[in-house]
Amino acid sequence: MNAIISASELASDIAGTNPPVLLDIRWQLSVAKAAGEPSFDGRAEYAAGHIPGAVYVDLDQELASAPGANGRHPLPDIGRFGAAMRRAGVSTGRPVVVYDGGQGWAAARAWWLLRWTGHPDVRVLDGGLPSWEGSLETAAPTPAEGDFTPEPGAVALLDADAAAALARSGVLFDARAGERYRGEVEPIDRVGGHIPGALSAPTNENVGADGRFLPAEELAARFKTLGATEGTGVGVYCGSGVSGAHEVLALAVADIPAGLYVGSWSEWSADPERPVAVGPDPQ
Repeated sequence: MNAIISASELASDIAGTNPPVLLDIRWQLSVAKAAGEPSFDGRAEYAAGHIPGAVYVDLDQELASAPGANGRHPLPDIGRFGAAMRRAGVSTGRPVVVYDGGQGWAAARAWWLLRWTGHPDVRVLDGGLPSWEGSLETAAPTPAEGDFTPEPGAVALLDADAAAALARSGVLFDARAGERYRGEVEPIDRVGGHIPGALSAPTNENVGADGRFLPAEELAARFKTLGATEGTGVGVYCGSGVSGAHEVLALAVADIPAGLYVGSWSEWSADPERPVAVGPDPQ
């Protein structure tokens, strides 16, 4: 099953006999704002217009736990996550399509969580809401309660120790911007740099100017060049397990399975006992 879906394919599926549950995951990374600049409000964006039938899901509240020792976006409480998915109408026997405002990170986080907890049919709208050419609605639907019960463990999840080991035995990709990987800038976390042995693979290089993923063969060639060859274990981390999910999604498009280190740099760098590498050299 393809991990992504085009807008035209989605329109066809919506008109079909088993239309997907639609989840709107509009979100932006919260960083320091200029004085007086309002923070991004995904719920307000949703209320202003969304794909008909879509239900809003709050990434910070429903797809993550509160920030702490395990990072800025730790795994959500499974009971809370399951309740949120059922409220949105998610059932095991019905396909799910998730989308966001176009960056793809938030939608990928929802995609990964649903896959990790056992949903068999979930895809991301390639290019997000900007790719949608149909009408929008402002009314929030009230879907029938779904029956999805999360069962974690269906895809690979890495902790800090597993990520460090994979950087030595396989390939660990750092999905952040190159300057953060090299430690030249660090706008959020305690210290800049990367996990020793990790390879820089910015997730924004997996998409074109329109926000859509590059063709699968181009992605496969990119990751192969970076070391993701057949038989090699692959893992991904980022700042807090959101953009890293987008890289795992890109790898899935290229038919390369990969584990996600959800705690990512926000967890790793918070512990002064963990080693930090800087510069372009992985080590």
